[in-house]
Amino acid sequence: MNLNQIHNVYFIGIGGIGMSALARYFKYIGKQVSGYDKTPTILTNELIESGIDIHFEDDINLIPKDYFVENTLVIITPAVPKTHAQWNYFLERNYQVKKRAEVLGIITKDTFCFAVAGTHGKTTTSSILGHILHESGADVTAFIGGIVENYNSNLIGSGKTVTVVEADEFDRSFLHLHPNIACVTSMDADHLDIYGTDKAIKESFTEFADKVEDKSNLFITTDLPLSGVTVGVNESAAYNAFNIRIENSSYVFDVQTPTTLLKDFRFGLPGRHNLMNALMALAMAVNFGTPTDAIAKALASFKGIRRRFSYQIRTENLVYIDDYAHHPTEINAVHQAVRELYPGKKVLAVFQPHLFSRTKDFADDFAKSLSQFDEVLLMDIYPARELPMIGITSEWLLSMIENQDKKIVSKEGLIPAMLKSDATILVTIGAGDIGEMVGAIKTALNEKNI
Repeated sequence: MNLNQIHNVYFIGIGGIGMSALARYFKYIGKQVSGYDKTPTILTNELIESGIDIHFEDDINLIPKDYFVENTLVIITPAVPKTHAQWNYFLERNYQVKKRAEVLGIITKDTFCFAVAGTHGKTTTSSILGHILHESGADVTAFIGGIVENYNSNLIGSGKTVTVVEADEFDRSFLHLHPNIACVTSMDADHLDIYGTDKAIKESFTEFADKVEDKSNLFITTDLPLSGVTVGVNESAAYNAFNIRIENSSYVFDVQTPTTLLKDFRFGLPGRHNLMNALMALAMAVNFGTPTDAIAKALASFKGIRRRFSYQIRTENLVYIDDYAHHPTEINAVHQAVRELYPGKKVLAVFQPHLFSRTKDFADDFAKSLSQFDEVLLMDIYPARELPMIGITSEWLLSMIENQDKKIVSKEGLIPAMLKSDATILVTIGAGDIGEMVGAIKTALNEKNI
């Protein structure tokens, strides 16, 4: 496929975080971009403001009339149902219809490609890496699965020769990529609705890792059953972060690489998981030849990602943090960071489960993770692409949580319940539409805190 012959790019599911990065990219390189999504969101509003035409009805009459077979690429998200009228319109007329991952594969095939894989940490690691490379002057474009605060975008840079991509394991998407340097941050069970078993997930990650023939260009954590360059925090690893201390709310640390000792890096994102993400990005950048002083400057200036331990209120009397965590391991990471930063404070966690299948598969682990907080407000399960499952409800999950200070709340009842709490640290957690409520929650809490 020759992208130079494409004049129009039409997205079905344009508001997805990964899809919207591609939409920004094609808009930037001069293509006519438009598309459909199910509902308006903050992301779709931002795309519309940038000049991209978006509609919210599955109506073939809303497809631009000049989007012809020979000059149009259609990009779909796996979350779209096969009954979608616009999708079928394009298929029946033999348009070029590609998944997002296939298009990323086409874009990155002729570039020097960094691919960041793992069930957790992809977005943060790829954001830090993209920021390091961009700040060091590399000719890079980074496609990110989150809005990077430094750029207020999920697209970093406009380079032609170097790319950074998240290697997404969902639907085995990462197997479309052609990585020159890659990392695997974790291989926990997830997406069992796609894979069926933990063994199948690990086999898919192994297949991805095998795409990097030279294992000196594959970076892994010490606990993974893969061959590569190990990265760890206070561990016996090829790249080891140690002498870790907290100064002015930032981590300061040293790194022993295979060849040298690097001292006094500063990094502001809380949580040991984020320190690990920064170290993984550092190792990949060092391997690429990025100067150490440029890496240090970029790590110190990295501001984080929207909805990744994102501070909304940060005062002496009240802290409100929002996070995208939707897997028990990620919730544990949020809890660790909160307890490290605010020892002895009462912490309220609001959680919106994401997917019936994930709730079912990890119910026991979700219950254990949530039980660690002092108070829990549990919202209804966000279905995303799924239909309800008999017996899999938030009430069922709530019954497993050992914390006695717990209850179910509706969307309408969430803010009043949060306002009633005497917790001084509040965290909203989840990958569903809870993110759309953050602004209203912040406003209400600020009014209470006056």
